Amino acid sequence: MTRPIEHSFPSAQIDKLAEAESWRKEIYRPLYSIHKWWAKRLGTVFRAITLGATMDDEEDIWSHFYAAEGAAGRVVLDPFMGSGTSIGEAAKLGLKTIGCDINPISTFIVRQALTRIPTADLEMELEKIRIDTAPKIQRYYSTTLPDGDAAEVLHYFWVKIVETPDGAEVPLFASYVFSKDAYPKKKPAARILCSSCWDVFEDRYDTVDAQCPTCAHKFNPQVGPVTGNHVSDRFGRKHYIKDLINVNAGPPKHRLYALKALTARGEKLYMAPTATDHEIYSEAEMTLAGLQDELPLPDMKIRSGYNTDQARGYNYENWRDFFNSRQLLCHGLLLQRIMSIKDKARREALLCLFSGNLEFNNMFCSFKGEGTGAVRHLFAHHTLKPERTPLENNIWGTGRSGGSFTSLFRSRLLKAKEYLEQPFELAANEDAEKRSFRKQPVGGPLDVQIVSEYADFTAYDNATLILNGNSARLPIPNASVDAVVTDPPYFDFIHYSELSDFFYAWLGPVLAHDYEYFASDTSGADGEVQHHDPGDFARNLGSVFEECFRVLKADGVLVFSFHHSRPEGWLSIFDAVRSSGLTFVAAHAVKAEMAVSAPKTNTRQPINLDVILVCKKVVNEAPGAVSLAELARVTDAQIVELEDAGRKLSTADRRVIMAGKALVYSARRKLDRDSTKGLLTQIFNTEAQRLGSLWKTEPCASEP
Repeated sequence: MTRPIEHSFPSAQIDKLAEAESWRKEIYRPLYSIHKWWAKRLGTVFRAITLGATMDDEEDIWSHFYAAEGAAGRVVLDPFMGSGTSIGEAAKLGLKTIGCDINPISTFIVRQALTRIPTADLEMELEKIRIDTAPKIQRYYSTTLPDGDAAEVLHYFWVKIVETPDGAEVPLFASYVFSKDAYPKKKPAARILCSSCWDVFEDRYDTVDAQCPTCAHKFNPQVGPVTGNHVSDRFGRKHYIKDLINVNAGPPKHRLYALKALTARGEKLYMAPTATDHEIYSEAEMTLAGLQDELPLPDMKIRSGYNTDQARGYNYENWRDFFNSRQLLCHGLLLQRIMSIKDKARREALLCLFSGNLEFNNMFCSFKGEGTGAVRHLFAHHTLKPERTPLENNIWGTGRSGGSFTSLFRSRLLKAKEYLEQPFELAANEDAEKRSFRKQPVGGPLDVQIVSEYADFTAYDNATLILNGNSARLPIPNASVDAVVTDPPYFDFIHYSELSDFFYAWLGPVLAHDYEYFASDTSGADGEVQHHDPGDFARNLGSVFEECFRVLKADGVLVFSFHHSRPEGWLSIFDAVRSSGLTFVAAHAVKAEMAVSAPKTNTRQPINLDVILVCKKVVNEAPGAVSLAELARVTDAQIVELEDAGRKLSTADRRVIMAGKALVYSARRKLDRDSTKGLLTQIFNTEAQRLGSLWKTEPCASEP
């Protein structure tokens, strides 16, 4: 038996929906935005994949996209469940689902995403916390305005300080313009810090000739002491910043230079910190010192790794170092209160919220400016990049806050629980003059029975088995799965467990009693599929795919998404699939993730597409050679389809499409590894102009 996805996929129709979803994942797929996870793929794409991988062959994927149910009774496995996208989409279709991840944070957040809790119960718990704990936190986020009125503080602005060899302290400012609008040409007013007296005043965002109204100092606010990786002292001598940092013990010092307050009238006011503001921070330091042994604070070393060494290079050695004293105190008070909740489901839901709140409340955050979400969170660049001018957010939040405990309660936690009660899909409003979308309900409440053992999984029609561990050793029987639908970890750049340790440092100590997988020293484990070395990556991924081969039924399919910018990434996928006993049968291109994410906007030729690779146990093969021109012809058909749907493709996107087709042709023609490597190398080494001329050929009739 074959499945629809083996020969077709509605790329053009899905691409439009995926594009819309990618801009606001937290609104259109709130189920998977309950907590941070990396490289979250799009729910619309995985819904279509799941349909194509589980329906009978004569059925059409797109015509069933808005159906309330899929093929009842069939089982879908995701061995790299991450944020749970594939699990949630399969469960929405009424399928039985098995999800496994080696990372404890993933296992915890997927359980939380799929757990139904009445929103009224969560509202009640939040109100209790607001009454007895919020005042203890908010007293540290208060200020006195110049007119004497009290006000809440939205943000504190800090700058790192380095000391030169002659003992002078220099702030790491690249510019003294510290706040401007997201669209400054429309709203040119900006806030500037005086480089002499450190008072705060307003001027144009692009002024090069400012004068401080307090001390009359004239200066160019566009020019600070920092240029690139160097800082200039008062004599104009340049110093390499890392050299000045490495001579000191501990992370760099910080200086508070401004704050943004919320007046009683709801207006935002920028001001320099007063003596009272410094006294409040000092009080937080003293209170923290007195409560060190009582509060559940992190005490976990930062291990060396690809995504952590940048922070370690700034002398950050413990995850506690990512927070200042006020943040540690307030987080500790909040976590202590949450852990006192007796109801386990409510406690863990708010614990998940607390963990997600950490992302926006640490000293690696920065200010995005006015007219947009103010807080640029810790993982905006997918790395742990030390911030030279960090932003301290109000942890509890105000009526005008973003990235706070109370704002995320409504925008993340409640939205996820509401989605469980009424799932929906994006649907295009075809008659509208301008492309727009609506939320179209699909079926009733998403009510799954979450279990931890396979024996319990077989006892419920709506069971979802959530596992933690190495997916190369799954505790499920042979030939028990109809389809494997997944998105493997990155080949090289993002090491999930190195980053997730940030959350694990807080969650591990408080969850170890309930979940044994939180009892380890880190969130990492042997068998992780994340390596710089393509051989190691291929071997570990191949071990998981080999296990997928074991648990798949004879006619089952393994479908996974992938893209990479280098041939060795694709060759590692070839090696992993070939070693498992599976083989490629189809490749379909579709929208991958948001194109404006920081890693993409910093790339000249960003990859905006994933290739959906389809694999099976047995296929018909015909030995023979494959030419680049032949691949160009079959690639052209997919390119034309996507461009006709409005997708603008970069050269990198086109190479991704061709590389996916190359893997399928390699399988069909029984090419060996060296021949496949040569073909992939040719695709990525051929000049864009030459590839462009190949793509102008007529589409091939028989497309893989």
